[in-house]
Amino acid sequence: MRAPAPAYTSNDGVIDSARAALGGMLLDAVDHVGEVALHVRREDLYDAMIALRDTPGLAYQQLMEIAGVDYPDRAERFEVVYCMLSLTRNHRLRVHVATDEEKPVPSVTGIWPVAGWLEREVYDMYGVLFTGNPDLRRILTDYGFRGHPQRKDFPLTGYVELRYSEESKRVVYEPVQLAQDFRTFDFMSPWEGANYVLPGDEKGALPETKGAPTPLKADTIVKADAAQSPTKAPAAPSEPYAKKDAKHTGQSGAGEPDPGNQKQDKPVESDVIPSKGANGTGGQNQ
Repeated sequence: MRAPAPAYTSNDGVIDSARAALGGMLLDAVDHVGEVALHVRREDLYDAMIALRDTPGLAYQQLMEIAGVDYPDRAERFEVVYCMLSLTRNHRLRVHVATDEEKPVPSVTGIWPVAGWLEREVYDMYGVLFTGNPDLRRILTDYGFRGHPQRKDFPLTGYVELRYSEESKRVVYEPVQLAQDFRTFDFMSPWEGANYVLPGDEKGALPETKGAPTPLKADTIVKADAAQSPTKAPAAPSEPYAKKDAKHTGQSGAGEPDPGNQKQDKPVESDVIPSKGANGTGGQNQ
C-alpha cells in the first residue's frame, strides 16, 4: 500500500549543491527533521533566489509561501521564511533571512509576482519592511490599525477597539477598556459540587400541570405534590337542599342504572303537587 502523503526526494546532496551555488551568500545550512533550511545574507537574498531557481540540480521554480517568525530576545528579532518547491525534482526547501524593525528585506516580486501579496502579509503581521515591493500596504487588518498583531509583545486585547457611535453616526476607535461590572470570576471547581443557577432553571423545579414534560424524577414529583397545599373540597349542601333532594327516587335518580343517560324533556320541580286522576293514579295537571 502506498503512503497517503506524497513522497518527496531525499535530501542527499542538496546542501552540498546549495553551498556550491550560493557560495558566500550562504550563512548556514541545516538538515533537521527531514527538512533543509538555508540561512542566507539579507542583502544577497535576491541573487540567492535566482541561483536556487536556475542552478541545475536545484531548480526550485516555485515560491509557495512567505512566513514571518518573531524572536524578541534576538538582536534581529524577525526571520522571513521562504518556502520553495522544485517541480522537476519533487523537493521542498526553506530559505531564512534575519532582520529587525528598521532594516528592509529585498523584495522578490521581480522573480515571483505572487510575492507581492505574501510580503504584504508579513509586513502587516510583523512590521517587516520590503524594498522593491510596488504596493506595500496592510492587507489583513483594518484601516488605521495600530501595531502588528503577530508580534510576541502585542497585547491580546489590542490597543484600540471600535464600535458604532450613535452620536457620530459612524464607526469610532476608542482605547480598550475591560469593564469589570459584567465579568464574574468563579474559582469553585464543578467537580466539587458547585451550584450554578442559570436563567431558566426555575422552570424545572415543578411541573406546570399534571402530565407536563419535566426533567424531574417520579419520586421527586410525588414529594413536590405532597408539599403543595391540598385542593379544597366542595362545600356540603345545605340542610333544606339535602331534604328537598331526598324526597323520592324519581327526583334523586337513585336506583336507576345510569341516570346521566336519561333524557328529560322538562325538569321535575319539587313544589309541583301531583293530582289524582279518575282511576286513582297519580298524575300532573296539564
